[in-house]
Parts: sequence; structure tokens; C-alpha cells
Amino acid sequence: MSSTSTPRTVLITGTSSGIGLAAAVAAARAGWNTVATLRDPSRADALRKAAAEAGVELDIRQLDVVDEASVAAAVDGVIADYGRLDAVVNNAGAGHVGTLENDSVADVREVMEVNFFGVLNVSKAALPHLRATGGRLITVTSVGGVVGQPFNEAYCAAKFAVEGYMESLAPVARTVGVSVSVIEPGAVATEFVTNIGLDIEAEIAAAGPYADAMRSYIDVVVGQFMDGAQTPAGAAEAVMEALTADSPAFRIQTTDWARTFTGAKLADLDGSAVLAMTGAWVG
Repeated sequence: MSSTSTPRTVLITGTSSGIGLAAAVAAARAGWNTVATLRDPSRADALRKAAAEAGVELDIRQLDVVDEASVAAAVDGVIADYGRLDAVVNNAGAGHVGTLENDSVADVREVMEVNFFGVLNVSKAALPHLRATGGRLITVTSVGGVVGQPFNEAYCAAKFAVEGYMESLAPVARTVGVSVSVIEPGAVATEFVTNIGLDIEAEIAAAGPYADAMRSYIDVVVGQFMDGAQTPAGAAEAVMEALTADSPAFRIQTTDWARTFTGAKLADLDGSAVLAMTGAWVG
């Protein structure tokens, strides 16, 4: 990243809670002009409270990643007010639990729209400005962007797509001075799962022939979130690593568990180890 005495500017999406909120506060604490964006500004109370408690200032703005006009307005506004954009953190996303036979294609398209095309909308708008500063394009994906997981077909497909796109973009972006990284959290104690709006018993009741498998899967996942989830602040440390390291890695896991989990896939040439692992989740 180019050196300058001017404070660097970062735009972060999806900052109403969780990793996005924690990353926004951490970036501001590190001295960045931090533009914290969210789809619904009425949900910014927790963000403002966290900033006040940390003694930092955030520039909170509206940005809906699936609305190209909203994205363009937000990025243009940052350039108008700060004169530069040094980094973008694509954090906004939405979860989804379901399986192919029971999901509609429209359900899958909606998941892809937010988690994949939303990332592309923001990244495309930002890239000319990141080229100008030798900046950084950082995207929060998931271990689900490496390892496909039962009842997460649509979500994992979107995250796989993001990882494939960014892995392909990274060497191209490097030729114009832009660093590309993806952050791969495992279970994080955030509002993400709550925000899916999942009624567990209703989902199981509607699962038909997949009911037993879904109950088994949910038992595994609840155990992960209850017992092994890291804090949003812990996950945000990986974002800050990508934001500030001299030469950040392309792929950054946020915990030892995430490194072990994704490592099993990356070393599994024929796919048998991963399918044995995830098959056990559904009985």
C-alpha cells in the first residue's frame, strides 16, 4: 500500500453487528478513516454504542450491496469527502439453511445475490480507486467457502463462488498494485445465525424425508456455536491483519480450528475425507 501522511480510508460493509462492527471499531482505533456501512441505518445503534465505548469516530453511511445505485453513491461519496479509498472490506452477507429438494431456485438466487453479486458490486465500484492508492480488497467469506456443508448448499455455493472469483482476480489485481485477500472464519458468536430467522423445529417439520438428517446437522452446528465460537473481535483481528500487514496472505483463517477444518479440504485430493467428515454430521 502506498505510503502517505494522509489518514487512510477504508469502507466496510455489513457493520450493524458481528465481524463488521468489530472490524469497523478496530480500524478506527488503528487510525483509519472508517466508513462503516449498512443496509438499514436504523440498525446502527449497536455500532454507535461500540464506537462510543471504544472512544473512536465512525462515518456511518447507508449501502445496500445488492443495489448498484446505492453502492455507487456510497463509493462516490467516500471519494468526494475523503479524496481517496485505500481499502474495502466486503463483510455484508446473509445465511441460509435448506436443501435442494425443499428450496426454490428463487431462494438460491437470493442467497447468491447477497453473498456473491453483492461482493462483486462493491468490489467493481471500488477497484478504480484502490488502483489509485495501491489499496486492498478484503472479503470475509467463511470456512463454508472451502468445505461444502450439509443443508448449506446455497450459502456454500455463494461463498465458493466468492473464493473462486477472488482467487482468480488476485494475480490480475496485483499487476495494478491492488492486494486481494479472503478471510475465513469458522463459528463466530454473532447475530448471524439469529438473523437467518431459523425456526429450528419448523424447519425440521418441513424437511420431510430429510428431517432426521437436519436434526442431526443442527445438533452439530449448535454445538459448534455454543462451545467453540470465537468472538467477533477475534475474527476482526484477521481482517486487521489483511488490512495492515506488509504482504498479507490471500487466504487467512481466523482460528486454529478454521485452519484445521479448511486444511482437511485443501489436502483431500479425491474428496473422500471431507465427505466422510460432513456425512457424519447428518447421521
